[in-house]
Amino acid sequence: MEVTDLSVSYGEVNALENARLRVYPGRVTGLVGMNGSGKSTLFKSMMGMLRPDSGRVRLAGLEPARARKEGIIGYVPQSEDVDWAFPVSVRDVVMMGRYGLQGPTRRTRAVDRAAVDDALERVELTDFAERQIGQLSGGQKKRAFVARGIAQGAQIMLLDEPFAGVDKRSEATIVRLLRELADDGRTLVVSTHDLHALPDLADEAILLLHTVLFHGPVVQALQPERLAQTFGLDVLRSAK
Repeated sequence: MEVTDLSVSYGEVNALENARLRVYPGRVTGLVGMNGSGKSTLFKSMMGMLRPDSGRVRLAGLEPARARKEGIIGYVPQSEDVDWAFPVSVRDVVMMGRYGLQGPTRRTRAVDRAAVDDALERVELTDFAERQIGQLSGGQKKRAFVARGIAQGAQIMLLDEPFAGVDKRSEATIVRLLRELADDGRTLVVSTHDLHALPDLADEAILLLHTVLFHGPVVQALQPERLAQTFGLDVLRSAK
């Protein structure tokens, strides 16, 4: 996954400016930044949901729209972006990951059912497969969308705040699962505010404040001076 000189603005507000990064398969990368730093804009640009002012994104060498159409990239959204009252089961949500592989008829095949069953087992939701998606706990909902990406066969997965509102057991399950997916050779980028979980979760970290301030080992990303810059604390100090 490669982002080159990416700039995105909303009117006169610069959400991203000349952002650059390159993420390789088989690694979990943590994306760290305060609210409004451009994390969601970066994810939407990677998904081909936003047209940048300049720069480009390439996923396995493809433009985002093409990568999304071919099922190369998967996305686990923030909880507030999902209508949990929608009348679909957990199995239905995971099966959505297979739609791009089923052709225009959306006819479910044995291979699709097997992929969904395997994904549900990996995220420990087999016993909840027939429940309406909104009836799950916060952590279970996150795992259901991870299962959708697994069933899809996505080689690149973006996860937007997967630990927000989840219990410690679900957090540990998600961390274990993401490490397993990385070991399978997938590329994972995880937006998170949970700095304490970062060393166990990620191989590397990106610090974002409208551009990439740092991209490298987690231990270096967590140095106080780098975090102060990322979260604007150096600005606060200079204002005193």
